[in-house]
Amino acid sequence: MLVLHDVRRPALGGDVVDVALADGRVVAIGAGLARTGPWSAAERLDAHGAVLLPGFVDSHVHLTQWAAARRRVDVLSARSAAEAAALLQAGAGPGEDLVVGHGYRDALWDSPPHRGVLDARFGERPVLVVSADLHAVWLNSAAARRFGVQDPTGVLVEAPAMELMTRAGTVDDAVQDRWIAEATTASAARGVTGLVDLEYAPVDAWTRRAEPAVRIAAGVWPDWLEETIAAGRRTGDVLAGDRVRVGPVKFVVDGSLGTRTAFCHEEYPTGGHGILRIPPAELEASLRRATANGLHVAVHAIGDDAVRVTLDAFAAVGCRGSLEHAQQVHPDDVPRFARLGVVASVQPRHAVDDRDAVHVHWPEGADRAYRFADLHAAGAELRLGSDAPVAPLDPWDALASAVHRTVDDRDPWHPDQHLPFDVALTAACGGRRGVFVGDAADLALVADDPARTFAAGGAEALRRNEVVATLVGGVVTHRAG
Repeated sequence: MLVLHDVRRPALGGDVVDVALADGRVVAIGAGLARTGPWSAAERLDAHGAVLLPGFVDSHVHLTQWAAARRRVDVLSARSAAEAAALLQAGAGPGEDLVVGHGYRDALWDSPPHRGVLDARFGERPVLVVSADLHAVWLNSAAARRFGVQDPTGVLVEAPAMELMTRAGTVDDAVQDRWIAEATTASAARGVTGLVDLEYAPVDAWTRRAEPAVRIAAGVWPDWLEETIAAGRRTGDVLAGDRVRVGPVKFVVDGSLGTRTAFCHEEYPTGGHGILRIPPAELEASLRRATANGLHVAVHAIGDDAVRVTLDAFAAVGCRGSLEHAQQVHPDDVPRFARLGVVASVQPRHAVDDRDAVHVHWPEGADRAYRFADLHAAGAELRLGSDAPVAPLDPWDALASAVHRTVDDRDPWHPDQHLPFDVALTAACGGRRGVFVGDAADLALVADDPARTFAAGGAEALRRNEVVATLVGGVVTHRAG
């Protein structure tokens, strides 16, 4: 048993109360619980007036990639291929090992990435750079030879790129597990109590990670769907300990804006409509197969035509699940999310980062992009995530980007699509609207009421809000100081 002493709960008007936890749940809320009655002998955590929130849940993470990206050379700021190569050279350590970079965004570059640009800097030292959106990989000639890549440009996109990321990122299990443990501990320090890991990898790796600092819903990719079904695994089944369970099956219908492969109705200025990676009939059959075997589904769809294909499949099958990203949605499809019971799992930071690329590559569809407020107004259930490492695994950043769409000195981009603060906070907390008796004791204590922080100091103050403590199932996973 544990009593959180002297906490403030926005749902109770900010009154100071005690919150009693037992068997992983909230069992009592009231003034003075820590001093009298059955809870007086319980362990006590003095909150000193910190604000109690439901724990944050990141609805879309590539955890292995995020854990690795925290150790890679960051080239996110590069404005050209040459500048990216220079950043890589400056950040690479000595030796003959593979140099791995992360974060290039070429959507606004004057010329595309090419292996020759990296060759000029690195010669025979192999170099591999993962794009910010995880949909492309850029290699020099030495790395291309190592990994058997024949493309003359040294750039792979979509499925070949994702397969190469997995091969190139392979490290010893013990090393990978340590990196992931460090990443989940860092996320707990930001108030995260759960995440949906949609990494392209078998879920079996999670069976050896029994005590991450957060709850994990481990996603299944179609490559491993049949063996998952054969093993009798269903969404929600325990994989390890109490914190790791089977998550949804992830299907990828199209590409991304960054690689100009998102499947869109309007043609890109550079030509083409993007890529439809799963034909409609195949997608429908796949959703039926997964849901008939007790597995929830999470479908990646970014372009408006990909969103429509995905919603059509949900309608045909009659199943529920989530549509991941929904970055471009035709007006006719906005109300279909609520009507079909499909969750809109969105990443608000993408709207901030992509605003310039949208106007260049989606000039005819910019008004359909990142329509979070419209989705909410139409009754859609929203969940917020990061898509880490595409954006940082930081719920405060996602929350701030949802309610104020800028991170520089420019005005917010399409402020009519800002989410109301309470709606964004609920979506960031996995749908929880406060802390009540009977809830899971997955909780965050923060220094100040985030709504007040935002009202007083704006989005940047919100991003800096201090997490005092985080608890998962009533167990402290982070405590400041």
